[in-house]
Amino acid sequence: MTQARTPAWSGRRPRLPAFGWPLSIWMCGAWIAAAIAVGATAQWIAPYDHLQQFPLTRLAAPGALPGHVLGTDYLGRDLLSNLLAATQTTLVIALVGSLICAVIGTSLGLLAAHFGGWLDNLIMGLADAMASVPFIVVALGILAFFGSSPLLFMLLVGIANWERYARLTRGLILSANLEGYAEAARIIGVPDRRVYWRHILPNIAGPLIVQLTVNFPEIILLESGLSFLGLGIQPPATSLGLMVADGRNYLATAWWLSALPGLIIVVTTLSISLLGDFLRDRFDARLR
Repeated sequence: MTQARTPAWSGRRPRLPAFGWPLSIWMCGAWIAAAIAVGATAQWIAPYDHLQQFPLTRLAAPGALPGHVLGTDYLGRDLLSNLLAATQTTLVIALVGSLICAVIGTSLGLLAAHFGGWLDNLIMGLADAMASVPFIVVALGILAFFGSSPLLFMLLVGIANWERYARLTRGLILSANLEGYAEAARIIGVPDRRVYWRHILPNIAGPLIVQLTVNFPEIILLESGLSFLGLGIQPPATSLGLMVADGRNYLATAWWLSALPGLIIVVTTLSISLLGDFLRDRFDARLR
């Protein structure tokens, strides 16, 4: 008598691919989601206006005063409200700067790959020149000469690391042009613009998105460093780097003024970097 076979799936619980992600990636995703929520709702969830001062309660330690969970700074401002506003400012600058950088770099890389010749050499030569000079030195010179304004600052951080997008886009497009789907589209008379927008760019979007996640924390650190040096965001506006700079004179008596915004910078950049590395391993076929 033939014994009945048990289905191969019997007794197994189906697992979605997402639930196979490491716990660290879930923690990074949760922190990033919380940071995005704070950036979108900071002005509504803050207990006080971040510019409101309480001079009689200045430099209060976390938990020492009712109504001020994280204490107050050297002007008596609520530290939690300042952290929420600073996180919003830093994330907005990093997001706008990353998008500007991605658009500029991707556009130049596409032009270099499409036209080739002297234009390719010019763009790649400019990219090599940008990569050879530390960008913070260039930023310090521009901000010291023209002064700091929010618009100029966002445009400045937006051109940081554009050469990475340009090189990546150029290489991906040159590889895609050698594959069958792009050549087949051209053979049947599809214009080059449509080939790029409808076929090539959607197929190379994965590595570009991964590059965006890698560039995002670098812009956060760049903004924090320039604000720490006094050439970034200027009062009465605030940012995480500016909060670290303002609290450095009180490290001996009120260390939390610099430690808390510094901790947010470290955890946020680390979370985005780890998530970017994980997405690169998932999307980059060369690493699989």
